[in-house]
Amino acid sequence: MSENTDTQTQSQTANTSRSADVHGVNPYVFVVGCPRSGTTLLQRMLDNHPLLALANDTHFIPRVLEKTLPAALDDALSGRPVPLTPELAKAVRGYHRFSRLELSDESVKGAIDRSSTYGELIGHLYGELARREGKPLAGEKTPDYVRHIPLLNALCPQARFVHIYRDGRDVALSLLQWATATKGPGRFKLWADEPMAVCALWWRWLVSAGRTAGAGLGESLYIEVGYEELVDQPSHMLTKTADFLDLPMTPDMLSYHEGKMRTDKGLSAKNAWLPPTAGLRDWRSQMPSRDVELFEALAGDKLETLGYQRSVNTISPEVNSIARECRTWWDANLARRRCRSSKTKHGANGSGKLTAD
Repeated sequence: MSENTDTQTQSQTANTSRSADVHGVNPYVFVVGCPRSGTTLLQRMLDNHPLLALANDTHFIPRVLEKTLPAALDDALSGRPVPLTPELAKAVRGYHRFSRLELSDESVKGAIDRSSTYGELIGHLYGELARREGKPLAGEKTPDYVRHIPLLNALCPQARFVHIYRDGRDVALSLLQWATATKGPGRFKLWADEPMAVCALWWRWLVSAGRTAGAGLGESLYIEVGYEELVDQPSHMLTKTADFLDLPMTPDMLSYHEGKMRTDKGLSAKNAWLPPTAGLRDWRSQMPSRDVELFEALAGDKLETLGYQRSVNTISPEVNSIARECRTWWDANLARRRCRSSKTKHGANGSGKLTAD
């Protein structure tokens, strides 16, 4: 037997031994991040781990509570249990993306019957997901949860968070093709006039929300993963992520795409199930100079904080003026959102949905 084969066998034996000791409370982990930042890539990698199942984009945990019992949000954030009322249980089952958990009616009913609080129900549901997949652990990938980390932590205090981020200029290129009037940053009225400004401000807002909340959780519950590093050094970054999750590194995470790749023309990288592929977006060659300048005027500080270099040394007076106007609009919009949210929680209206003005 060669030295390499012997080493591989020893590693597999160590992983098998370690997996026997794996235990945790579900939901075990949430993968979050600004949409178009590589959350699906990371979800597919982690979901292919033999010990962990990750649901995809159900959104239901905060949204059902916001819509059904908005007044209970303060209780949850304060650490007080939210009683599982029949209305809340019905809303969970009826939420339009809840079916993405792919649980049987019997499993869902059993989870509800065993729960007295909303937090308990969430735990039992992901426990059912783990059992369905034949794995001990389960979690969720929903990018938008990046702005709900405090609530998720209050409801599921044992859950860990993996926040993946990407160069915002490449994110913006993707958002320009992905967003619509009813999806993502395209819902904001400013999108019609200055879509790149909305991309910059939205990306900055979500990344900042995740990092601020994560700093309060500490390194045992929160980790950040750079998309570019994940693509360039997948084995290294997955080992780092697996260590954070107290899971053995396994080659399965790197082979998530095997047997699933498609070669049809016109497919996106996501739908084609590509392996980690660098250069899918390149703002340096694909983004107009005016858009680069505007993005960096609005979010250049966040780029630098994350280790990305600015490309514009001096912002022109014209772009600076546009950036100031857009930032003023954005700040006023967020203030209105917070006001509506506060009124909703205290019963001033009947809708928990926050709209984009």
